[in-house]
Amino acid sequence: MANVKVYNMQGGQVGEMTLSDDIFGVEVHVPSMHAVVRAYLNAQRQGTQSAKTRTEVRGGGRKIYRQKGTGNARHHGRRAPQFTHGGVVFAPKPRSYRISVPKKVRRLAMKSALTSKVQGEELIVVDNIAVADGKTKGVVKMLKALNVDSKALIVTADAEPMVVRASNNIQNVKTTFVGSLNVYDILNCDKLIVAQDAVKRVEEVYAE
Repeated sequence: MANVKVYNMQGGQVGEMTLSDDIFGVEVHVPSMHAVVRAYLNAQRQGTQSAKTRTEVRGGGRKIYRQKGTGNARHHGRRAPQFTHGGVVFAPKPRSYRISVPKKVRRLAMKSALTSKVQGEELIVVDNIAVADGKTKGVVKMLKALNVDSKALIVTADAEPMVVRASNNIQNVKTTFVGSLNVYDILNCDKLIVAQDAVKRVEEVYAE
């Protein structure tokens, strides 16, 4: 089992924590992470794009000139795709981009993502993440004390409105809680800052 240091918001070490190998020590499975991230990004697409085909474009009911004798190519209407204001050949239509990923694959992807952060020494455990007044400077001081100057994801056990409020104005900092944690956000950050009780909650949720 891997041991990680536990810090407070002032950057001082206050202890150590043992991580479960079933969650933070699995063999990293890249294909499952790829599948889940692809499904996540696809789900962000609205799928409302639309264009008209030649049957939907207004006009073009009359033959533009006689069939033979003009020296031109044979055409019927002005709304064919090769003409200006004509229809689109393979016009995009509203559709869903959602991809279904099996539950076992999603769980494996989450464990692989968490393990990759431990292996890359990008996981920082904080004993308690709380900003009572919701001021941005509280989170800024914590990040500075933890030597975090790159893209960071702050994870709490439950939704913490004050922490979210204090982090909203900080560039490259995102907040979430265990219930909405996803593989894409984990892989997309350089430092994963997790509250100690959030680590325990993750181990409970993803326990075998």
